[in-house]
Amino acid sequence: MKTSSAKAKGRKLQQWVAKKISEITGLPCGKDELIESREMGQTGVDIKLYGDAKEMFPFSVEAKYQETWSLPAWIKDAKDNQAKGTDWLLFIKKNFHEEIVIMDAVAFFDLYEQYIQFVFRGKKNG
Repeated sequence: MKTSSAKAKGRKLQQWVAKKISEITGLPCGKDELIESREMGQTGVDIKLYGDAKEMFPFSVEAKYQETWSLPAWIKDAKDNQAKGTDWLLFIKKNFHEEIVIMDAVAFFDLYEQYIQFVFRGKKNG
């Protein structure tokens, strides 16, 4: 596969993630917006979040669209690029497969615990 084709696939996944974050938070995404997909070849997180976006979505995102997966290396990349006060997230995809997200297990259970407390607190008050 040509390098330009591979980068286009990576860019497409990054833009998909940015759009999903935008839909959930109600904040704009795109160039010079609160949610922005990083240009290919730059170092750092793949989705740049500013202001309210970073507060509403406290995750550092790494995105990989490849046919051969190197999970340990990609997780290391995600951890290396993790911003202070965020948890890392790794979005992965390959041709003809759905997007998958990988995150730290402790962060997942912390998030799930918050969800359960919110849901059951709502039922008790309702």
